[in-house]
Amino acid sequence: MSGMKLIALDLDGTLLTTDKVLTPENEAALRRAAEAGIEIVPATGRFYGAIPDNVRRLPFLHYAITINGAQVRDLRADCPLFRAEIPWQRAVEVMRFLDTLPVIYDCYMDDWGWMTQTLYDRAAEFAPHRHSLEMLQKLRTPVPELKAHLAQVGHDVQKIQMFFRDQALRERAMAELARRFPDLAVTSSIPRNVELNCLEAQKGIALERLAAHLGAAREETMAFGDDLNDVSMLRAAAIGVAMGNAGPEAKAAADFVTASCDENGVAQALERLLFSQSQTA
Repeated sequence: MSGMKLIALDLDGTLLTTDKVLTPENEAALRRAAEAGIEIVPATGRFYGAIPDNVRRLPFLHYAITINGAQVRDLRADCPLFRAEIPWQRAVEVMRFLDTLPVIYDCYMDDWGWMTQTLYDRAAEFAPHRHSLEMLQKLRTPVPELKAHLAQVGHDVQKIQMFFRDQALRERAMAELARRFPDLAVTSSIPRNVELNCLEAQKGIALERLAAHLGAAREETMAFGDDLNDVSMLRAAAIGVAMGNAGPEAKAAADFVTASCDENGVAQALERLLFSQSQTA
């Protein structure tokens, strides 16, 4: 394990099971890597406060990549190392376009979620899966009208997120968003959503910046992921690992495909790619 210094892991669909559980097997594998001096770094579309307690309580975590790379956080100093946000005026322009589509949308700002009340009230129509709906309702504060709220507060936006009922419309909208807003990164982390970040807010860029901060070369990095918002990170790391449940884009970007998130795919990959290698070296 002497050649590895940083392992970045997506959470939902990767480190966590479908039911958002951190299994004892995955936790033990991360602990073993951390005891060897490797930095274990959650890399998630969530803001830090939305990371489940079963991950945040891990005593060996020192850094986190959050909001798709909009922030790299030093957990011991409790402050961001890097930030990349969307100017609030640009966010309002995006939201005006979203108002023309049959979607609900929200944004992350100041490490919290914000949403127009009338859209918040329709969350169950667009997020039928229990865990997605619970997260949406628990981690958003409804306001009378989101665009007006942004103009009043005047703070830049970390991420814009929208939810679709129609998958075909979602695919068309992703292409149109990329065309209309070339200054933004268009990704997704679950089947019904689309996420927009500043172009600099990508997990791959965040991984590279954190590695540089830690003095780690690319050859000393590994990343795990399962969806579009993980692709840049899987490509940036020396070893990119896609989960068995990953989408085709993530699998194509990876160097190795492991078992699914419900089969301890992270622990299996670390055993094969890291622990067994060190024993035979």
